[in-house]
Amino acid sequence: RDISAQDIKSNTRISKSTSSISVAQPKLKKLKRRTNLNIPTTTTITNNTAYKYYRRPIYLKRSPMILIQMLTNIANYKFKKKEERIFLCRRLDLLDKYYYLQVHQQLWQSYSEIEIQQHRWPDQLYTMAKTNDFQICQKYLDNYINTLKKEIDTCHIQLNNQAQSYPVTTLSLDQLDHYLTAFVDCQRKYLSMRNNKQLQKFIDNFHEKQLFETISTYHLTIIDQNQYINRLINIREKQATIYEELLMLEMRVLCKFLPKNFDQLEQFIAPMIYSPLNNNQKMIEVRNKRYKTIQEAKRIWLNVFLKSYEVQLQEYDQQYENEFLQLQSHLLNNTNINGSCVYEQIQQHMNCQTNKLKQQVSMKIRSLRGILIKNRRRSSSAKNTVGAWPEPYLDLLTNVFNRYEWKYLSFGPSCIRINQSAIRPRHQQEIAIQKDHKSIYDKVRSHLNEHYFVPMTATILRQYSNQLLHDLNLSYFSPLSHNDQSLALKQAKKVVSIQRKIKKHHLILRVTDKGYNFYIGTEKEFDKKAQHFFQDTNAFIELKENPFNKIQDNVIHLLNQIRAKNFIFQWQCNKMMPNRIKCQLAHLYFNPKTHKDGIPVRAIENTINAPTTNISNYLDEIIRPIFDKECQNTTIIDGTSLIQALHQYMRKGLFKSTTLFCT
Repeated sequence: RDISAQDIKSNTRISKSTSSISVAQPKLKKLKRRTNLNIPTTTTITNNTAYKYYRRPIYLKRSPMILIQMLTNIANYKFKKKEERIFLCRRLDLLDKYYYLQVHQQLWQSYSEIEIQQHRWPDQLYTMAKTNDFQICQKYLDNYINTLKKEIDTCHIQLNNQAQSYPVTTLSLDQLDHYLTAFVDCQRKYLSMRNNKQLQKFIDNFHEKQLFETISTYHLTIIDQNQYINRLINIREKQATIYEELLMLEMRVLCKFLPKNFDQLEQFIAPMIYSPLNNNQKMIEVRNKRYKTIQEAKRIWLNVFLKSYEVQLQEYDQQYENEFLQLQSHLLNNTNINGSCVYEQIQQHMNCQTNKLKQQVSMKIRSLRGILIKNRRRSSSAKNTVGAWPEPYLDLLTNVFNRYEWKYLSFGPSCIRINQSAIRPRHQQEIAIQKDHKSIYDKVRSHLNEHYFVPMTATILRQYSNQLLHDLNLSYFSPLSHNDQSLALKQAKKVVSIQRKIKKHHLILRVTDKGYNFYIGTEKEFDKKAQHFFQDTNAFIELKENPFNKIQDNVIHLLNQIRAKNFIFQWQCNKMMPNRIKCQLAHLYFNPKTHKDGIPVRAIENTINAPTTNISNYLDEIIRPIFDKECQNTTIIDGTSLIQALHQYMRKGLFKSTTLFCT
């Protein structure tokens, strides 16, 4: 009978007798002792009216030990004692609430200042006050701001009271508050940005209403301005509908969840009707060809859709411009009013309406993104369909990577992991700072000394060195927001997981030739391709011994010999001398040509760190200016020389529409 793998695995164990259990007990593994910090809430708010909108942020909901580790890295101080850690977490909680109350007060204080100038309230205040009366709303806002001030004072008193119990450490309280305030500001910076958007939206809405009221006061006898405005708004609304469909399609491409009509292409463009038997490599080749055919077809169809949307948007733009030109001609021909002034006000009003429509569309698309991602995760068919987005070339029968790792690999070789240095230990960051400081400072100092004759020991260079070190410290040790740090950690874990799977399954990860994506295959198959290249070209031989030490010693000996005979100066000798730490043997590596049948490889010689590279670079610096000067009439050096050559070609009357450019 059929027995599942799980049953087989469970039945392979021999049950222990009671005597063996009682006599031969295995020794328990010693577990590391973990310290748990139970930190209660520290603040009590006296009046819920001002504080009912407060939500504990995500970064404070994390484990206290993670927060302590982050703050240890920022402050460069280890909080070892339990009292210090509890004090740190409680003070961070208080400072977060203090920061929130201050930002909240600034928002409503700004509304109060705007009211003095414009005599208008935001709709949110009318809802909170439960009335449309202007004076009652003003009293409500004054009381609300006073309540906020009391809450801020209460929070400030709690901070001062807590400061009395500060454990005596080498880190002063002012320094600790400085680090904690900077950390809270980094985590809650979105509050200020959100408030600024609310204020700007309120000002824009008021400006729009003011413009409409001003335009409505004009009574034109020749034309009806409201009719023109309605037609213009109608055109913009139709255009916004097309624009929304365009952004929706682009968002579907980004979320890798194309419409169903795109997925139906797979059934009749390249159906899987042939599968080679007992030939794994042929099966992989057929599958990848089918994948490429479907992908190219979907991209062509996608370009057709995008082009149609662009054409429709251009047509509506043309209609909009024609309506505006008619309105402008009528207004300028009207002698009873200042036509140009009315035209500018109508134009400003329509710009406000257009921006409002764009914001509405952006809000819809932003909310649609989460829905699309959820639907794609639930859809079983979407995971097995071929998409239009770039992906690695998989030269394997089965994909060993999960969807998160595959998505990261799909970003290609141009993807750079965010905040790589921020999640490293403190000592590694300090080493990186010293390396960056030395590299930048040495280059700047040598350049200023060589071209501007600034002494190596100048005071200005010492000041520059100190400022550079200070800026690098700020850049490396500045706190990250919760989202940025979690994203950096996730990406780092994905990279480690990918590296382990490549090593475990003996895979090869290479950049494709002219493909801008990755190739993933087995080491055995890739070695076969390299051997085929050697046999076909017969241009290289495999060295049986490593000649690196011999080559490097010969180069150093030759340079010292030339210097001893005074054929070159000492600075020239130093410039051409190979660096023993960075030097490598010139070697050959291969990039697969996935766009060709059989996936041949392209050989690339890596001589960047060879022992003779410095000699070659120095000779190039000397000889190239002479060559460029003598051959400038027949050689294009850079973009400037190309433009100059084209100008001369045009002056001679040789440049025509049939002229071909050959490179």
